[in-house]
Amino acid sequence: MSNPLDALDKSIAELRRAIRDASTAGDSERVGELRAQLRRTERAWDALIEADATTPSTAIPDQPTAAEPRAMTLPAREHVQRALVLLQAPAAPKLIVDVHDAFFPGDLTASKLSSLRRDEERSYRSAPGARPYYLCPALNHDLLSPTRALLTISTWPLEQRIIGPLSPRVNFLTGAIRIAEAIRGMQTAGSEPTPAAMRLLWRFATNIPGAMPPESSLVVHDIGQVIDASLAELEIHSDADHATRTASAQRARKQLSDEQQLFGAPIRQARLKHADS
Repeated sequence: MSNPLDALDKSIAELRRAIRDASTAGDSERVGELRAQLRRTERAWDALIEADATTPSTAIPDQPTAAEPRAMTLPAREHVQRALVLLQAPAAPKLIVDVHDAFFPGDLTASKLSSLRRDEERSYRSAPGARPYYLCPALNHDLLSPTRALLTISTWPLEQRIIGPLSPRVNFLTGAIRIAEAIRGMQTAGSEPTPAAMRLLWRFATNIPGAMPPESSLVVHDIGQVIDASLAELEIHSDADHATRTASAQRARKQLSDEQQLFGAPIRQARLKHADS
């Protein structure tokens, strides 16, 4: 499957290109923002490298290995980060747990996520930037306030952490593609996908037109068909969704503090600023 490091590598490359573009345009404020984001992403890359040195990051082996006990003791936040890196989209706790169970070793339950967001925010307030990444809520596109039960990673661009009217469907399709590609990658590498991974893909595929054969089926037989159907629908929504997220991200950078860009604006403040904009 696709290594979670690949997503961070891509983000680092995109941030460096964006820094060059902003520098060429003479936008020093934007350069500063992007460089800070690049540093956070590079720290997340370093942290993931250290974890992968002792823990399998992509597949659950048929038999326990010497590295697997290490995965069992990882903090919940690291398990959540792995699942989100695979999905590359904001996700609810239940989906995060399901993705973790399908692709990664170790124990993660929804109860462990209940106070995680508050813990992450307290940690940031006590020592901003001390961690390579933080788990933070997605932001509503209009009020820039935190959404309920949707987690993201602080190293993602603001645009990726914002939820617009079309974003739930776009994120669903993105998740379907990422899960399908992960399973196909495992098969290409000669590994058998777990039953949990195949069930998860089926749940996505049954809600995407054209992803499953016309006849009723309880199993996904053609992973390529799921990817193609997801990409076809994604093409319909992605431009409008991207435009909404981009506009909201630009407003957030002007209106919100660094902390609020991660954890959202208080509802009262958000409403006042939305009314003024």
